[in-house]
Amino acid sequence: MATSLNVIIRLRLKSKPGTLAGVLAAIAEEEGDVGSIDLLSAASDHVVREIMVHMPSNRKLKELAVKLEKLAGVELIHIADRVMLKHMGGKLEVTPKRQIENREDLALIYTPGVAKVSETLARDPELAYTLTLKGNCVAIVTDGTAVLGLGDLGPIAALPVMEGKAVLFKRFANVDAFPICLDTKDPEQIISTVLAIAPVFGGINLEDIAAPKCFEIEETLRRKLDIPVFHDDQHGTAIVTLAGLLNALRVVDKDIRQCSIVLSGAGAAGVAITKILLKAGAENIVVCDRKGAIGPHTPPGNRAKTWLAENTNPHAKQGSLKEVLGGADVFIGVSGPDLLNREDIMQMNGSPIVFALANPEPEIAPEDIYDIVGVVATGRSDYPNQINNVLAFPGIFRGALDCHASCINEDMYLAAAYALAGIIPPEQLGPENIIPSVFSGKVAKVVARAVTAAAEQTGVARKFTPYHDALI
Repeated sequence: MATSLNVIIRLRLKSKPGTLAGVLAAIAEEEGDVGSIDLLSAASDHVVREIMVHMPSNRKLKELAVKLEKLAGVELIHIADRVMLKHMGGKLEVTPKRQIENREDLALIYTPGVAKVSETLARDPELAYTLTLKGNCVAIVTDGTAVLGLGDLGPIAALPVMEGKAVLFKRFANVDAFPICLDTKDPEQIISTVLAIAPVFGGINLEDIAAPKCFEIEETLRRKLDIPVFHDDQHGTAIVTLAGLLNALRVVDKDIRQCSIVLSGAGAAGVAITKILLKAGAENIVVCDRKGAIGPHTPPGNRAKTWLAENTNPHAKQGSLKEVLGGADVFIGVSGPDLLNREDIMQMNGSPIVFALANPEPEIAPEDIYDIVGVVATGRSDYPNQINNVLAFPGIFRGALDCHASCINEDMYLAAAYALAGIIPPEQLGPENIIPSVFSGKVAKVVARAVTAAAEQTGVARKFTPYHDALI
């Protein structure tokens, strides 16, 4: 499928009536959509303009460039991709909280003053949460083996994604996060590296690490570290999915305990969604991989699929995704594009809930089924009901850091999901409003409070010596 482009086209145009009109006509002929037109400079015989244009494909953009170069009175200076411009120079920088303006500042912030802080931390390492960046800092760790929906692109290609994640942490929860892109695919090396760098950070966010090794990495780090370890591709997706589903079920007046749920995708997200749904009360879940329904009949495979075979599909259904979808109340897809059609959804129970979350292309296009479903959600921002991890991870880490949690456990996942669902009041719930906007100012705060409360209730929130006591 062709990828659309947002570009800025800079042109030098002769000061002659009709020159700009010719440019706009050429853009229209190549199916371009014109945004703003800015005047950068003007002279007696020419002007320089920048035109913001949305093009349907790279091929159409190339054809437009050829046309512009042939137009009389038009000089094409350059075409810049707006996405690339947003990433020029990276998206992060290090900014000090304390300024050094004179010798006294230097002595306090660095040597000799810092020695007192180092000696204090040597006696009581937990004060690092108060006296260093540790209390508000998260490492975003990846090996680049599952970058977005693009696959194994490696650590360098993963870096802009991790930078973006760090920006989201800061924007939505004021958490300082830093990308750690590792040039190794070996789980043992990843684990040992994270263990070695962990003293700097108050939490570890694992990201874009392929299944099934992501399960081993997370489990081992959770066991060996006393700071939160959170695999967002698993648990972030699961938390937001459950939140959206809880509200979708309210819209169609169904009970999660009585619903038949079919889930497509047995990778990291699929397994985590299944686990959180079971903990939330779901009793009838069938998970499908490329071969069909997973259940007692499934040959032994990796640990994750073995767990699914032992804990789901209570009626031992067999067959393809399309075959087991008949009679289901809920479909959740975290797999691939265009797996289902309208006829498949029509075989589900009345007012079905469809969460087609594959990105960038969902398992079924929402516009094909709006008239036959109760609720439909996707992972995309250009449809209602976007299931977006940014609704979860900033607030979850904010809450975990605030109470100095030693881990993020299942009760904290559930608390985050129920809190997120509860942000939308009952009178505002509807088929196209089951999940709050990522720009709602209350999301991270509400989720953080719920996570902190759950941490305290489950005994993983820690108490520390007050800051003023450390200075005596």
